[in-house]
Amino acid sequence: MEQVHLSVCMSLDGHIDALGCRPLVLSSEEDCHDMHALRAECDAILVGAATARRDQPRLTVRYEELLHRRRERGLPDHPLKVVVTHTGALDPASGFFTCGGDRVVLCNEHVLADTRDRLGRVATVMGLDHGSGAPGILARLSTLGVRRLLVEGGSQILTQFLAAGAFHHLRMAIAPFLVGQEAAPRLAGPGLFPHGPDNRLEIRSTRLLGNICVIDMHNPAPRL
Repeated sequence: MEQVHLSVCMSLDGHIDALGCRPLVLSSEEDCHDMHALRAECDAILVGAATARRDQPRLTVRYEELLHRRRERGLPDHPLKVVVTHTGALDPASGFFTCGGDRVVLCNEHVLADTRDRLGRVATVMGLDHGSGAPGILARLSTLGVRRLLVEGGSQILTQFLAAGAFHHLRMAIAPFLVGQEAAPRLAGPGLFPHGPDNRLEIRSTRLLGNICVIDMHNPAPRL
């Protein structure tokens, strides 16, 4: 995989969402445009099943100049949309499957047949070996010609990639407020993360986009 980007928007206390029926708004218009510019440079966007169920994300490129840039390069308007699920329990009528680019579902091998029966009309369904984690996901997507991947969450997926060190860049957007809900999802859960002097990320830039602080980091030793 040539480039794996991780992207997260979070509160000052590290939450990527709040408890409740509506997704937490963490971005600004300027940050949103910058995020879509990153999407426009990628072949595929990856989320976990919980994010697909809760947010029903479109994962599209929404700005005309960015769409034009992709068309000039001979690319489809929108990147491939990828969701990872353990159970295959996703609604084929949800927003994830009804708009945007082509869809891929990666599921555990033991539910592959049932998942294809449920979702085969709206997505390409592929199996993953149990416990293969981020390396298994990347291997599957490479067979589809994905060279530039953007991982947008949620917490379980980000934890897998961060713990494996399976990324080149981390884009972290920080909103200037606190959530304060103990059970609300955070950037990452427990994991054996690489740390120490040889594993620290390199901060390449900090930017103020609207009232959002964006920190761009590089992984000097990606494990891919």
